[in-house]
Amino acid sequence: MLSRTLITAAAHTSTLHIQLSTSIISLTSPFTRGSLRTLQNAIIAHATTSKTPVTSGEVNAAVLVPLCNVDGVPGVLLELRGGKLRSHAGEVSFPGGRVDPADASFLAAALRETQEEVGLDHRQIDILGQFGPPERSLMGLRVWPYVGFVYPRGSHHTDTGSLDDPLPSISLSSLTISQAEVATVFHLPLSAFTSPARIRPDMFRAANPYWAIDVSDLVEGFEGVNDPSGHSEVSDGKAGRLEVWGLTGWYMSLLMRILKVYT
Repeated sequence: MLSRTLITAAAHTSTLHIQLSTSIISLTSPFTRGSLRTLQNAIIAHATTSKTPVTSGEVNAAVLVPLCNVDGVPGVLLELRGGKLRSHAGEVSFPGGRVDPADASFLAAALRETQEEVGLDHRQIDILGQFGPPERSLMGLRVWPYVGFVYPRGSHHTDTGSLDDPLPSISLSSLTISQAEVATVFHLPLSAFTSPARIRPDMFRAANPYWAIDVSDLVEGFEGVNDPSGHSEVSDGKAGRLEVWGLTGWYMSLLMRILKVYT
């Protein structure tokens, strides 16, 4: 890890900094029980300052930020939404969706949607907590984000062994993708969130700065094609790039703040 890296994005009168030297976990070494415990404690501390009441009559959705190791590399599992969906087609997103009346909780909705979309059983997921505040999507839904760590199918969560032992990696080929909802899934390494070649400053809801992340090279078969207005036909990334942006990008930037990668 670099001893000190500082990148500043100027956005109106606000700034957003990347400070590798202050990250509370490694962005390159595999997730361990110790690093997950550190992250969970940080999420709990953050939650005490960002509680949001549930508003009666509001339509809610819930998403899972699925952290995982892939080939020993820590990162997050993301989806490219299917092109035939009525909303958010062709966008990068987390697994999740609208909360149904039958769901026992917002978390239950996020886990149900995750299983439906990418085939992850709830027993594979170690929930670390909920962060926020939950924001409204452009469709008017209040979106509640949860963080979890994904274990391979058949792997057992255990409290034995060293806190520094690497946790097992998942195989993307083992996932069962809903062809109706998801075009593909990919693994975004945590190190990408500090790569000058990938990040660009953006504004969330025209008010708050965050980093959008270029993932064009991580999605197999992606070819950016621009329409005459300069917008990509696959996503709203700049110059035909596929990006983690909008609400997904905002939540990832917020999680990086909790990790003290962004300040």
